[in-house]
Amino acid sequence: MNFPLSVRRVLTRLDSRALQTSTRGMATVPPYGTLDPDTMSGSNPCKLYNLVGGEWKGTSEYLDIQDPLNGENFIQMPYTNSNELEPFRNNAKSCPKTGLHNPLKNPERYVMYGEIMHQAGHELSRPETMDFFAKCIQRTMPKSYHQSWYEVKVTADFLKNFGGDNPRFNAGGQQVAGDREGQRSTNWRWPFGPVCIVAPFNFPLEIPTLQLGGALMMGNRPTLKCAESVSMVMEQFVRLLIHCGMPATDMDLLHADGKVTGELIGTASGNNDLFRVTQFTGSSEVAELLSEQTHGKVRLEDAGFDWKILGPDVQDFDYVAWQADQDAYAASGQKCSAQSIMFTHENWAKAGIYEKLSELAGRRKLSDLTIGPVMTHTNESILAHINRLLEIPGAKLAFGGKLLENHTIPDKFGSIEPTAVFVPLDELLKKEHFNACCTEIFGPFQVFTEFNDDTEHKVLEACETMSHHLTAAVVSNEPRFQGRMLKSTVNGTTYAGIKARTTGAPQNHWFGPAGDPRGAGIGSPYAIQLVWSSHREIIYDDGEVPSDWTLPEAS
Repeated sequence: MNFPLSVRRVLTRLDSRALQTSTRGMATVPPYGTLDPDTMSGSNPCKLYNLVGGEWKGTSEYLDIQDPLNGENFIQMPYTNSNELEPFRNNAKSCPKTGLHNPLKNPERYVMYGEIMHQAGHELSRPETMDFFAKCIQRTMPKSYHQSWYEVKVTADFLKNFGGDNPRFNAGGQQVAGDREGQRSTNWRWPFGPVCIVAPFNFPLEIPTLQLGGALMMGNRPTLKCAESVSMVMEQFVRLLIHCGMPATDMDLLHADGKVTGELIGTASGNNDLFRVTQFTGSSEVAELLSEQTHGKVRLEDAGFDWKILGPDVQDFDYVAWQADQDAYAASGQKCSAQSIMFTHENWAKAGIYEKLSELAGRRKLSDLTIGPVMTHTNESILAHINRLLEIPGAKLAFGGKLLENHTIPDKFGSIEPTAVFVPLDELLKKEHFNACCTEIFGPFQVFTEFNDDTEHKVLEACETMSHHLTAAVVSNEPRFQGRMLKSTVNGTTYAGIKARTTGAPQNHWFGPAGDPRGAGIGSPYAIQLVWSSHREIIYDDGEVPSDWTLPEAS
């Protein structure tokens, strides 16, 4: 297992020889890279830059970003202020509504981006490049090397999937015969022009790359703003894209806080005509505010309280338990697809599933980052939520609930063991408890509840009442049970079968919420078209004028 330098500093209590044998070599910095993830520290911080108008530029002020594992100020991020936004505004205004390219304008750019995606995918697939970006991810969003490496792999696979002629195919449409000779209708996918992407912290490479790639391929000119704490990852990736042939003027990269980003988007002033679409991934609270302030000109992927149902057929016990542990606690539960609640058929409870999950959760440790800092919640807020649930009649702590020990994680971040609280199903459904039970913590926490054949309908009632519908899993090979669950629930991505999970969408498949007309997706051609283009219908009518044409009578 690989340990970045900052992780190694925290592990002072581990045997040094054991640590040495489990540590990979130093990262190989690619020619376009401007930092070394292994040597970044408080005494050797890395400095970031905005990309604006094709040039890398600094700002008058910089913001110190803390290492989430030891609190050192190890990144200097441009702290763009209001009077430094004008170049970004001008660049967005310079892009027409017809985009930088469309099916009838500059079509050679589809070929260009096919090649860029192809080259970038293969560059990102090189072992040394994968290692470099995996370590960059680990330094800013601490999770296991495997989780970080796999994020890089998924990103590389996406780029390769959409290389070649795929950008051109994504913009294509079809022809339909008209009412008469010489008339035909052709539809295309048309870009929006100037667009904005606001990306989250938890997948600092994968999510912004998939949205950025889709926007660029379809002919838009994006302004990209990433979460401050992880912004260094995408800066390195944008440099990779330029290295692979992307014109540096095709996009801007903005390092800023939320307030300044809001000023650029226009949410503060009400003048929100700069970007024709803003794509946002993050909390529901910010998503709703952004939707209101932009008058609905948004595409959203706003959190998800994701459920798993263990059906009546108990089989492949150890695998199902392992997958449930992964779904809930990998990346310390900081995935929008993380398992937040598990509806457990009594047969699984009798088989010992809770005890098994407690055992698996106990294997996770800070030393290999299978558990780590919670980036958006403090220990105080997490423990307050746990205690609120434990006040529900019949509720009990299944496992966890304790703070991690022997670490230097700053107090601004959470540091808690993998935790589960059991809540009786009847109590969970009560109005006074439901919202608390179905609040996403975005950390290593989940709710357990239990049902039997006679209370199956109550599980469906709970799923119907939930407000978010991103991912879900029906763990059962029993066809009739599957059918009953699937026909009465809604989720953007639902896995069904004994191997079903809530995390880890396969390549080239849709990933995004359902039930919200503002919902954004990633991963598939349909998702790219939905988010980053609109419909354009052109009806050609260029046949011969009929010989018997006469001037119609005046009405």
